Amino acid sequence: AFAAAGAELAPFSPIADERLPENIDGLFLPGGFPETHMAELAANESMRAAVRAAIEAGLPAYAECGGLMYLAESIVWGSGTAPMCGVIGGRAVMHDRPRGRGVIRLQATGHAPFAPAGQGAIIAAHEFHYAALDMAQGQQARGDVFAWNIRRGHGIDGAHDGLVIKSCIAGFAHLRHTEQSPWVNAFVAFIRHRKRGMKKP
Repeated sequence: AFAAAGAELAPFSPIADERLPENIDGLFLPGGFPETHMAELAANESMRAAVRAAIEAGLPAYAECGGLMYLAESIVWGSGTAPMCGVIGGRAVMHDRPRGRGVIRLQATGHAPFAPAGQGAIIAAHEFHYAALDMAQGQQARGDVFAWNIRRGHGIDGAHDGLVIKSCIAGFAHLRHTEQSPWVNAFVAFIRHRKRGMKKP
C-alpha cells in the first residue's frame, strides 16, 4: 500500500541500528511485541533519542500498538521495567488478560494531523493488546488530544484512541487500508504536503 501511494520505504531496526535512516520524511512504527525485546530496545539509547527528537521536531509519524508502546516512557512486564522513547508521558503496562481484543470502531474527532475520513466518520479497525497505557498525571492535566473516539472496543482508555503528539498519531488500533478507509494514502499525502511546505522558496 505504501509503494502504491508513492512512498519509498527505508527499513530500519530499533534494536540493531544506531539512528534513523537519513533524509526520511515520515516514520511508521507498526505493531509487534516490544515487551519480548524490551531489554534490547532499552539498550539502544541512541535510537530511542533519535526517535524522540524526530517526533518532537514534528516529523509525521504513525505508531500502532507495539509502536505506541515503544513511544511510551517505559514498558512494565511483571517485575521488569525498561525505558523506551519517552514521547508519551505514560507507561505501557502488560497485563495477564487482553485489555482490548477484536473489532474496534473509531469515530474521527477532527484532531488528527492526517485521517482517511473527515470528522465524525466511523472507521472499522482491529485491536489485540495485553498492554494498557498508564498515563502520567501531568499529561492528563494538560488535556490529551486524540484522533478518535471509541464507539466499540477499548483503545487507550476505553473512550479514546490515537493520541496526537504534534504530527504523530499513536494508538492501539490496527487500521486496515481499504477503499473506504485509505489511511496509507492519507498518511503519505500528509507527509508529501509537509515536505512541500518545508521547502524554502
